[in-house]
Amino acid sequence: MIVNERETAEGRLVAVCDDDVLGESFENDGVTFEVTEEFYDGEPADEERVVASLARARVANIVGSRSVDLAVEHGFVEETNVLDVGGTTHAQLVRLG
Repeated sequence: MIVNERETAEGRLVAVCDDDVLGESFENDGVTFEVTEEFYDGEPADEERVVASLARARVANIVGSRSVDLAVEHGFVEETNVLDVGGTTHAQLVRLG
């Protein structure tokens, strides 16, 4: 998995993706979803690092079955909120307040 963390005016933004989806595009109902290197490329990460990054996130974008499954397993995302986008999974996390 790959993790990219950055600070924004609204808080920490975390992007997580599976290694094999970086640079790929997925299409669903005429909408194209791109896993761009500009947004998602960061540092290789094991499960522990991904979980720690998601725990600090104010907003997170998560792509790929391994990454999304890990986010669900640790309670960051509910499975009912996971989207299937043209053969991969995507989820977002937003903490309000």
